[in-house]
Amino acid sequence: MTNYDLIIIGAGPGGYVAAERAGHKGLNVLIIERSYLGGVCLNEGCIPSKTLLYSAKLFKQARSSEAYGVTAENVSFSLETAMGRKQKIMENLRKGVAFQMKRNKVTVVEGEAKFTSRTTVEVNGESYTGKYIIIATGSEAIRPPIPGADQDHVMTSREVLVVEKLPKAIAIVGGGVIGMEFACFFTSVGVKVTVIEMLPEILPPFDPDLSAALKKSLGDVDYKLSCKVKEITADAVIYEENGEDKSVTADAVLLSIGRSPNTQNIGLEEIGLDFDRRGIKVNDKLETNLPGIYAVGDVNGLSPLAHSASRMGEVVVNNLTGRKDHMRYTAIPLVVYTNPEIAAVGITEAEAKEQGIAVEVFTMPMTANGRYLAEHEKGNGLCKVVVNKDSRVLLGVHLLGQHCSEMVFGAAAMIEAEFRIEDIQDCVFPHPSVSEIIRDTIWAMA
Repeated sequence: MTNYDLIIIGAGPGGYVAAERAGHKGLNVLIIERSYLGGVCLNEGCIPSKTLLYSAKLFKQARSSEAYGVTAENVSFSLETAMGRKQKIMENLRKGVAFQMKRNKVTVVEGEAKFTSRTTVEVNGESYTGKYIIIATGSEAIRPPIPGADQDHVMTSREVLVVEKLPKAIAIVGGGVIGMEFACFFTSVGVKVTVIEMLPEILPPFDPDLSAALKKSLGDVDYKLSCKVKEITADAVIYEENGEDKSVTADAVLLSIGRSPNTQNIGLEEIGLDFDRRGIKVNDKLETNLPGIYAVGDVNGLSPLAHSASRMGEVVVNNLTGRKDHMRYTAIPLVVYTNPEIAAVGITEAEAKEQGIAVEVFTMPMTANGRYLAEHEKGNGLCKVVVNKDSRVLLGVHLLGQHCSEMVFGAAAMIEAEFRIEDIQDCVFPHPSVSEIIRDTIWAMA
């Protein structure tokens, strides 16, 4: 069959979740993927990087376990074993996505899709027609036009996930989420790490208190802030600082300065779709300027996160199947899977001031939490909450410490539901748990 209710181009977390939901609701669905099911997230991003980060975390814990009464001798790190485990996990998850497609009667076609009309795409010489089409082609790492950036030892987040040997020293260009996660991985396994960032602080989307605390926690990482990379040589990175050229030695370089939406070579210009370098333009229902065509995930540039992409796919399917829905961005969690983790949701104190919102802010150290102290001999974690001063509604929660990625969803639900301080005080949190830090910080504000 070549006629479908819904065609989805791209099988990443935006595409395959939309396909699963649509198939479950009885739509006849085709999903097209040019490489592997799961997209960048499963194969070249979220899953493989977090797998390697966990291996590095265990190695670091083993080396410092004596404080907990555990003696581990001759501790070593095997990159080959860690990479092998990463590959197994990816393959298992690909099978899981394939199973969900089969279970929900979704047809899967491998190949490059291109629009030939507003309702038809061509793949491998075969034409497929859809009543509705979702573009979920994702994004790719930016490789800037820096002299020397085309050398073999210069990598993006794709190539760094398949390195066969640990470098002696790595320079990471860009102190955003991806850059800091790999900085954590490499420094944890004994590699000398230098982060070069154009802005005056790492992780610019996050509260500066968390960014500053994370820098201290990562230890031996060297930071070159407010610096611009000018050239990459065979064994060094040359950068400009305060108008002066300087250099740092590195036998490997990671470029992590962002990603660009995959909008090329799929026929968008030919059908008159509205897009620019930032991505495909959509409204809060993910509708493009062309009726029946939607764009979800990184390709629209609005919230380049895997969980945002999945939610966008659900919004589209809900509207197609009779449930009115729209995309909201107020309470989307942001996480950096370093050791310790950073997790945040809602607005920061600075953003509140920019929006003219009067707020109350309170910060509590994680060392005030019993569970955190029991499991972390050395840690400088914190919880920072932002509350509307007039309405007492929770606006933001910002966390640094272990387990933060697993408990930020609770803060997201509170912000989405517009909980007031009094509402949170009425909630019962398990004890002892690190999550109690949110409630304790709220109580300290009362």
